[in-house]
Amino acid sequence: MQTVEYLVVGAGMSGLGFTAWLRAEAAARGRPLPDVLVLEADDAPGGYCKTVEQDGFVWDYSGHFFHFKHEDIEAWLRARMDGEVRTVARHAAIRVAGRDIDFPFQKNIHQLPHDDFLSCLHDLYFRHEDSPDASPGSFKEMLYRRFGRGIAEMFLVPYNEKLYATDLDRLDQDAMGRFFPRADVADIIRNFKHPDSGGYNATFTYPAHGAIEYVRALLREVPSSQLALGERLVSIDLRRQLALTTKRELGFKRLVSSAPLPRLLAACGVDHDAAAFTWNKVLVFNLGFDRKGREGLHWMYFPDPEVVFYRVGWYDNILGGDRMSLYVEIGADKDAALDVPRLRERVLADLEREGIIDGHTLVAEHSVVLDPAYVHVTQASMAEHARVRRLLEAAGVYSVGRYGGWTYCSIEDNLVETRELARTFGPLL
Repeated sequence: MQTVEYLVVGAGMSGLGFTAWLRAEAAARGRPLPDVLVLEADDAPGGYCKTVEQDGFVWDYSGHFFHFKHEDIEAWLRARMDGEVRTVARHAAIRVAGRDIDFPFQKNIHQLPHDDFLSCLHDLYFRHEDSPDASPGSFKEMLYRRFGRGIAEMFLVPYNEKLYATDLDRLDQDAMGRFFPRADVADIIRNFKHPDSGGYNATFTYPAHGAIEYVRALLREVPSSQLALGERLVSIDLRRQLALTTKRELGFKRLVSSAPLPRLLAACGVDHDAAAFTWNKVLVFNLGFDRKGREGLHWMYFPDPEVVFYRVGWYDNILGGDRMSLYVEIGADKDAALDVPRLRERVLADLEREGIIDGHTLVAEHSVVLDPAYVHVTQASMAEHARVRRLLEAAGVYSVGRYGGWTYCSIEDNLVETRELARTFGPLL
């Protein structure tokens, strides 16, 4: 039976990032390179950060646009990448009652029709303020308290209900963390005269050949001999530190997993509250058309429940080209049955109704279901995650990334997290 020092489950950005950082840590300490094996159930690395090139179009599994806060990480990746990486100043909009409002909505209510604007401004000014001894009990309550009924009901509530495919009263008030656009009354009113629609993703980068280029940058630091593709983890014996895969049994000293936490817990046989972990899934349609459509816009949000998708993005307005290239996202409950052909026709009809396609001919298409897509961060999930994390780490198992950590985060956050984990193992190398 083969035994490795570090068994990594998942060859996405988190798993590959940890492996690359661990090797860099060993080299910096002048230690032998660690014995690592990365398991990946799919036949190709990348996880959800995969890119499809078809009929001259470049599509990701969904829109993966990078917003780097750590210049050293961005420089490290860029040094290992081939081809152009474009830096883009974001232009995003929201379709509300047939009118396009700049994102974020709460800072641009002055662009609404007069009566809607007055309603939002009135409700914002007279909103229910947080009391000193209490905080909002849910994400939905936070939206009403912070922005008032008008802003909440015109965009924030219906859009996020479509995105998460759940009752927002189930989510923790801070379910989106730093990614939720913040704005106080002064910010909103100041924006009437001095537009500033910035935020964490006001500027983003995107490689000319898709997000897979970031995966390839990490793969430059991970020998192919340490990758086991097409090999799925089946079960883990925590006491004996043994992992059973679809191909063999492996011993390990430490295991780092970016698999969805409920799957890891089931594989380990850890008793846990499965009801604490819920999520949505997202059906992504990538669509290529015969000619250009709207220019200058990168993505648009659709809160209207009568429109099947919650977001549409334009790859061609990022990468250039003379043909419209879209990604279209539909949120659904994790247990919902998705009739992909029917939804495809609905998407095309709604795109036409919203004026995004107008006599265009569809010439290429691709679809994928992301399951899980957005996890539901709740009081129950946070408490249960904290409890099981202690149990796992006591047995040498570390659950990382968006799905391993059951959180809302960016790909850069995953790289920061796995770099810190690799550094904690430095003295053990």
